[in-house]
Amino acid sequence: MTDIEIPDSSATVDKIAKPTLSSHVPLGKVIMLVNSLSGSVGNQAAAEAEAIFADYDCEADVVSLEPGQFDEQIRAAIHACPDALFVLAGDGTAGTIASQAGPNGPLIAPLPGGTMNMLPKALYGTADWKAALRLALEEGAEQDVAGGEVSDGAVKQAFYCAAILGAPALWAPAREAIRTGKFSLAWNHARKAMKRAFSGRLRFSLDGAATRRTGALVLISPMISKVMDENTGLEAAAMDPTDAAQAFRLAAHAVMNDWRNDPSVTTQSTRRVEVRARSKIPAVIDGEPLMLKQTANVRFIKKAFRALAPNPPAAADTV
Repeated sequence: MTDIEIPDSSATVDKIAKPTLSSHVPLGKVIMLVNSLSGSVGNQAAAEAEAIFADYDCEADVVSLEPGQFDEQIRAAIHACPDALFVLAGDGTAGTIASQAGPNGPLIAPLPGGTMNMLPKALYGTADWKAALRLALEEGAEQDVAGGEVSDGAVKQAFYCAAILGAPALWAPAREAIRTGKFSLAWNHARKAMKRAFSGRLRFSLDGAATRRTGALVLISPMISKVMDENTGLEAAAMDPTDAAQAFRLAAHAVMNDWRNDPSVTTQSTRRVEVRARSKIPAVIDGEPLMLKQTANVRFIKKAFRALAPNPPAAADTV
C-alpha cells in the first residue's frame, strides 16, 4: 500500500495568516525605540512590540530607551539608516527624534505613547499604539510632514501640531500638576495663570506686516488645521478676549462649534512670525510647556521630516 503524504496544515495556516507589509515602501529592516517611562507605555511594551513584529516578514530591532542614554541611543538608531524608525514615547521625545531625523533621515513612525498624542492621532487616527503600529506596517507610505520652529536665541524647538504663545499657555503646568495629583501645585499655577490672563499681551508680526497686539497667538500646522488644505504655511490664530466673560464665550465656541467663529479670534496663513512681550513669553510647543525670552521668532518648515503613515494621513485631531 502506498503511503500518502499529508501536508502540514498548521504550516499552511501560519503562512496564510501572516499579515502583509505595506507595498508602498520597503520595510525589510526597522528599529523601534521604546520609552517605558512615558505616559501610557508601560514596562511590557517592548515585549509586546516584539510579538507584533514577529507576525511580519521584516527584521526588527526593539530598543528600550535608558535614562541618561537617550541621546546616544537615538543617534545610533538614526545612523543605522533603517527603512523606518518607530518611536513609542511621549510627544516631546517623538518630536525631538523627528527633528533630528529631518527631511533626509529615515521614515519616522511616532506611535501614541504620551498623554496628548496629537501627532500620532493625526497620522494614524488612534490612541492605541498597537493598532497604529500595525497600520503603519501594513498601509504606511512616505508622507512629508510640515511644521514650524520656535526660536528665541537660546531655545530652538520644532513643532508639528501646534504652538501656543502667550498667557493661556500658563494653564499647561496647572493641567499637568492635576494629572499627577499635585493639587496644591496646580492651584498655584492656576492663580498665576489667572493673574496674567488679561495683562500679559503679545506684540506680533506675520510675514513682515504691521505689528499687532493679542492675548495669545496659536500657530497650527497644515496637517492639524481644519482650514489649511496645502503645505503653504502655518495657520496663525490671534485670540484676544479682553475679560473673563469673553474668555468663557471663546471656551464655549471651542466646545460647541468652531472656535474660529468667535469675534475675538482672527486667523490667517503665515510663513514667518515675530513675537515680542514685556516679560518672558509662556509657550506650549506640541504639548510641552516652556518659557521663551521676550523676543521670539517662528518659521514655517514645508518638509520637516518624512513620516510612515497611511496616504492620506488620518488627521483625527484636526482643530
